[in-house]
Amino acid sequence: MAAACVAAAAVSACSAGYSGDTVTAKVGGVQHAMDQSPKTQRPDAPAHLTVSGITMESHSGFDRLVIELDGTGTPGWFVDYVASPMQETTGKPITITGNAHLNVKIDGTVNGAEETPIDISTSSSNVVDLVNAGTYDGRTQIVVGLRAALPYSVQLLDDPTRLVIDISKS
Repeated sequence: MAAACVAAAAVSACSAGYSGDTVTAKVGGVQHAMDQSPKTQRPDAPAHLTVSGITMESHSGFDRLVIELDGTGTPGWFVDYVASPMQETTGKPITITGNAHLNVKIDGTVNGAEETPIDISTSSSNVVDLVNAGTYDGRTQIVVGLRAALPYSVQLLDDPTRLVIDISKS
């Protein structure tokens, strides 16, 4: 399986499934429900993190965006679908392909994320683009271009710190 699943392999395998009308993704033995509603978590205390890697992985039933974070503290986040993504730093529209746009904002980050390598080489049926829109006032913005707005879940994994967003393929 992909890197995030390998890191969790000692605990459990990654998988996806359907339960009634709810799409779920299992990470580290914990079942996470997917839907299209906004997901948010405020940081407990000030964090000083940098985005060190951004990868997209394809799994059976879902695509996984893994945002690796280095530094101290626990990040906060706000993830939601937006019609027209705007860059936090300038207020200008973000140029991105796709019919749907998942806007990911990570709180507790410091400048430097703009240089982070992005790997979306994995073939995906839904993800068509990924833009690192930069860091401003302690918040990093990443936008995912998708063919369609589908259910998703967000969770934070540690050792190393990673924000993981699973996006259903159907």
